Amino acid sequence: MIDFAAARRMMVDGQVRTADVTDPRILSAMLDVPRERFFPEDKASLAYLDLDVAVSEAGEPVRRLLKPMVLAKLIHAADVAETDRVLDVGCATGYSTALLGRLAHSVVGLEEDAALARQASGMLGGAGVTNAKVMSGPLVKGWPAEGPYDLILLEGATETVPMALVEQLAVGGRLACVLGRGQPGKAMIYRRTEGDLSGRAVFDAAAPLLPGFAKPQEFVF
Repeated sequence: MIDFAAARRMMVDGQVRTADVTDPRILSAMLDVPRERFFPEDKASLAYLDLDVAVSEAGEPVRRLLKPMVLAKLIHAADVAETDRVLDVGCATGYSTALLGRLAHSVVGLEEDAALARQASGMLGGAGVTNAKVMSGPLVKGWPAEGPYDLILLEGATETVPMALVEQLAVGGRLACVLGRGQPGKAMIYRRTEGDLSGRAVFDAAAPLLPGFAKPQEFVF
């Protein structure tokens, strides 16, 4: 039988700390949240590997949880404050939402796969996360009803800057994502200012493409 507590410590020490994630709040959250519970039972043994592991049981595209290192570095680069209102886009089974709930004031997890959304909502309740909730809807549309947000985090890659989500940021708010499909992708932090948007690359990364975030096809005549 797998000692998940030991596997969790090894994940934090071997994958997260070594990737220059130094915020003790993130390290503590990743030690506290039992990641294996957010996986299908037959895949729980994969929870602490350095992989983007599939969690959807049917349908296309297959949905995956981001590998721990990429998720931790993205959250670290986003500089989450205790007062932040956060939108977690593509939350899947809710692991990232549970982590963010330990760092921010409030979190909305958005998931368009209805089965995953139900699972995520149940997992948050079971984990005692009281400042986060899960809503179901198209990822590309965000969730403007709860905005504006101080931080929007994409749990996967996008091939374009998602302007519909940028519009849901408060002035000074950040959008954290992996830009580009496959290698070489870039983890990006975009910041909204009055009438403008600035972006900076923070590290090289690869992540599964989120549904609806592919670059529109160009017609050739």
